[in-house]
Amino acid sequence: MKKLFLMILLTIPLILSAQVEQIVGEWVSVDDKTQEERSVVEIYKAQDGKYYGRIKQLLVGTGDYTCIACKGEDYNKPIVGLVIMRGMSEKDGELIGGKVLDPESGKFYYGKVYLKDGKLVLRGSIDKRGILGRSQEWKRKSK
Repeated sequence: MKKLFLMILLTIPLILSAQVEQIVGEWVSVDDKTQEERSVVEIYKAQDGKYYGRIKQLLVGTGDYTCIACKGEDYNKPIVGLVIMRGMSEKDGELIGGKVLDPESGKFYYGKVYLKDGKLVLRGSIDKRGILGRSQEWKRKSK
């Protein structure tokens, strides 16, 4: 019985890690207000062990847009290629602890990313606990 319990305890981190690995890949961002598909975002694990998300393609509008609302090093950078998820860490099958950039406002928010019913949920909030914010559900990009 003790061996079975120990085996179960040892497999839980593997299961949670596998869930985070399912987050890695390309996702279609969907506006939470209009339900319009906005962009393709690639989520990846960097060499520092943290997770990031970069806009790979815009699905709305035409032209080469830049982040005029952004501040600092992101000011006037092209939207395509812009890193909008930064420094997320894995914990209990979710990505937390990083920041999420809203390119329209140029503001950073506390971020949390997890899977729910086959969709990616990105929650941005002004408080670390995630109470004051909003969520978007993104769809996996079909190949």
